[in-house]
Amino acid sequence: VIMSDNIVLFYLFFIVVGFFTAMFGTIIGAGGGLVFVPLFMYWFPEWSPSMIVGTSLFSVMCNAISGSLAYLRQKKVYVSAALIFSISTFPGAILGARMSGWFTGNGFMFAFGCFMLCASFLIGFKNFGKKGERKEESLTKDQVTYNKPIGIAISVIVGFISSIFGIGGGLIHVPALIYIMGFPTHLATATSHAILAVSTAVGVITHLIENHIVFSIAIPASIGAIFGAQAGAQIAKRLKAKAILALMSIGVFALAIKLIIGSGILF
Repeated sequence: VIMSDNIVLFYLFFIVVGFFTAMFGTIIGAGGGLVFVPLFMYWFPEWSPSMIVGTSLFSVMCNAISGSLAYLRQKKVYVSAALIFSISTFPGAILGARMSGWFTGNGFMFAFGCFMLCASFLIGFKNFGKKGERKEESLTKDQVTYNKPIGIAISVIVGFISSIFGIGGGLIHVPALIYIMGFPTHLATATSHAILAVSTAVGVITHLIENHIVFSIAIPASIGAIFGAQAGAQIAKRLKAKAILALMSIGVFALAIKLIIGSGILF
C-alpha cells in the first residue's frame, strides 16, 4: 500500500532504482531485466509471477527504445536484419507473455534461477571468449553476410524468453549475432537493441491486455531506466569491462543458486 505522504519518496526511490539497474545492465550488456525481476520478486512477494514479468518488461522496453534511438542516430543498426529478426520475435513474445501466467511463485523462482545460471555462463563467455570476433570488427554492414533461417529461429527463442521472464534478449542475441552470424560487436549490440525494442513492445502489449503491469512501479522505474541506459553507455566506453563482467558473472551465479534453492523444488 502506498501512503499518500510518502508517494513522492516512493516514486523517487524507483526512479533511482531504475537508473542504476539500467546503468549496470547496459555496462555488462545483459539488460536491466536480469536485475529488475529478482528485485521485484523479493520486494513484492504478494505479486504473481506474471505481474513481476510484465512490470519488468515494461521498464526493459523503455530502456531498449531509448538505446535504439541513440544507435539509429549513430547509424550502427543493421536495419534490414533488425526488421527480419524483430518480426520473428513476435510469436515467441506473445506466447511467452501468455505462458508467464502459468507459473506458480516457486515454479517461477526455480525457472528464473535456472535461466540466471545459464546467464552467468553467458556473461563469462562474453568476457573471456572474444578472441574470435576481432577479425570481424572491420566489417561494414554491406560486407556482413548471415544465415537468415538460423537468425529467425534464434529470434523466436529470444522473443519467448524475453516475454516469459521479463528480461532483455541481448544476453542471447548479442553472442549469437557475433559468434554464429559473424556480426562485428558494435553492429551486433546496436542491432540486438533495436530487435529488443520491438520484441519487448509486443510482449508489453500482450501483458497489458492480460493486466499484468503494475504501472505505479513500472513508470518511475522506466523513467530512471531511460536515463540510466544512456549513462551506462557512456561509462562503458571508458571502462575496461573484464573485471566488471567477471564479478557480475559470479554475482549472477550466486543469485541463481539462491533462487533455485529458495524455490524448494529440488530440496
